Amino acid sequence: MQVYNNVPAFSVWKHYNSNVSSLRSSMSKLSSGLRINNAGDDPSGLAMSERLRTQYRNTAAAASNVENKINYLQTADSWMQKIHDMMGRMAELAVMANDGTKSQVDRDNLQKEFGQMQKEIARITSGATAAGKFNSLYLFRGGSGVATMTGDGVVAGNVHLQIGPDSNMVFSEEEINLTATNFAVIGSYAKYSYGSVNMTLLGSGGGPQAVRWASVICGANLSISTQSVAQGAVDKMNIAIDFISSKRAVLGAEMKRMEQTLSGLRNYEENARATESRIRDVDVAYETTQYSKYQILVQVGTAMLAQANALPQGVLQMLG
Repeated sequence: MQVYNNVPAFSVWKHYNSNVSSLRSSMSKLSSGLRINNAGDDPSGLAMSERLRTQYRNTAAAASNVENKINYLQTADSWMQKIHDMMGRMAELAVMANDGTKSQVDRDNLQKEFGQMQKEIARITSGATAAGKFNSLYLFRGGSGVATMTGDGVVAGNVHLQIGPDSNMVFSEEEINLTATNFAVIGSYAKYSYGSVNMTLLGSGGGPQAVRWASVICGANLSISTQSVAQGAVDKMNIAIDFISSKRAVLGAEMKRMEQTLSGLRNYEENARATESRIRDVDVAYETTQYSKYQILVQVGTAMLAQANALPQGVLQMLG
């Protein structure tokens, strides 16, 4: 029997300290809701968890970008619907002007409304004060309207945005140029002469006539002020309406793509969060059983430590 070194008490104390440490860890996990509260709890799990956290946070940010892009496209489509409406009215006016029963005064009145529609389309699409904007970005100037430097000089850049958690996941829109200075050919029509009965193709120089976008919204190049030009205006307006329809189809396709992208991002974020949760979150049912076990062991350890400390007192009996 030893007095100087109480080995049984030391053994009990060692187990007691271990159980107290486990009890504290269990309490920390239950109170925080996390299985991993510091790197020592699970080093490899912590590394994977942090990587997944970065992924789903970046994914959420990318989803926000996509939602902004959808709003951008919806704004552009709303303006183009107005342009479509005005062009439809312009085509009506052109047909009305191509009527031999109307006087020149009638056509002049029709031309006034026709010209106002042209000016409104130009106001929406053209110049530094163009009304067609989204968050200060131009919608119809062949890009965002924000000057960017390229090898060919300064141009209006189109809108780029990140649509995924990694840097190479980028979307670039198709530019739409509806400005009054865009002289791109948008179609052609056959030029007709007036015959006594039939409309016949002109001979020399009377082949298909190219239609440029600028001519549709510039009053000097498109008019219904006379019956002879009103007929050509009808053809031009039909081509222009088809041109706007094709550009709206581009917007619609991009919008549908962004909606699918957004859905994919939400699914990816959900799965990344679920995986990170399985790694880092505490299993409350399991940890509760662990807490109860260590709580009992600590109580038993306290009692056993008292008993172990009482063992050396038997030496006093030997001393009489």
